[in-house]
Amino acid sequence: MAKKTLAAVLVEPRRIELREFPLPAIDENSGLARIEITGVCGADWPIYTGDLAKFAPPPLIPGHEIVARIERIGARAAARWGVSEGDRIVMEEYAPCGHCDYCLSGRYYICSGMKMEKMYGFTSLDVVPGLWGGYSEYVYLDPQALVHKIAESVPTAIAPFFVPLANGIRWTQLEGGVGIGSTVVIQGPGGQGLACAIAAVEAGARNVIVTGRARDAARLALAREFGAHHTIDVDAVDDVVGRVRELTDGRLADTVINVTAYFPGALQQAAHIATIGGTIVMAGEAHGLAANFEPDLLFMKELTVKGVRGRTSREIKKGLALLESGKYPLHKLATHHFNLDQVAPAIETVGGHGDPGAIHVSVLPQLS
Repeated sequence: MAKKTLAAVLVEPRRIELREFPLPAIDENSGLARIEITGVCGADWPIYTGDLAKFAPPPLIPGHEIVARIERIGARAAARWGVSEGDRIVMEEYAPCGHCDYCLSGRYYICSGMKMEKMYGFTSLDVVPGLWGGYSEYVYLDPQALVHKIAESVPTAIAPFFVPLANGIRWTQLEGGVGIGSTVVIQGPGGQGLACAIAAVEAGARNVIVTGRARDAARLALAREFGAHHTIDVDAVDDVVGRVRELTDGRLADTVINVTAYFPGALQQAAHIATIGGTIVMAGEAHGLAANFEPDLLFMKELTVKGVRGRTSREIKKGLALLESGKYPLHKLATHHFNLDQVAPAIETVGGHGDPGAIHVSVLPQLS
């Protein structure tokens, strides 16, 4: 086994360097995994630009949509996670404390004891042993890490999509209440939005509508291929709400899921699109204030608005089962792959400043 690992380190905003690290020793409660592939999340962009420096201070190794293989594992850790050396796994980004009120109530993804101090892809190199990110050849398995097996049959290229699928299942079915006969509008056809569309179809929704921009034509086509009943190019219609009304025979949407980025007006639009008594799920990062929002719409229509982020192990397991089923042509989402010495352009691509046409981007632990 190797004694050192290469990793892509964010040393300061917008500057990434390849560095070599010694592989740490493990004990009975920890482990070490060799990374197979890591998906690039939209959250990696504000980490890269420094907008999240308060919570994720450089230097750090980014990357949290990790697919790996157990290299070394302590006996207690193996028993706790139900894994053995050689097993293929995925990792949640959280390493929660396990005893705060949020953990004990099942909301460990907002663990008050964890903060960003032990979150994969967010944790400083100063926190021993430093290998807390997926843009590396190896990753440390902390005793508090959350690890799940993934079938060997899942192609490497699509394996990181377990995260969007799990998000889509939680945001759509659990928080959005989408079920048999529902009408749902999904604002934004990125990886998260397409996963929400799949989750809505799986839940038995009667009418799934996905909205996007003209530049999203390929993504909207994929939404239809995944089972969405209608798509709307918001650049091609004068009245998005009116178009939703037409497509729903005047009923509007039982659930609206916002997974847009940099669109503070999404909540206002969602409030008009939602039917009386409907639910709005806010998962997109607006990065700005919602100017001219009409709060009276909330009480006049008796709307429920939920902010969501992340997912739990329950949805991870469901997402993995869906991924392993091979039911959907998810390979069409895996548009871009970069190597370990190309992490900066990989993140820039996700941030809209790199290669065009990306849907889901991943990093492979190899050099160009």
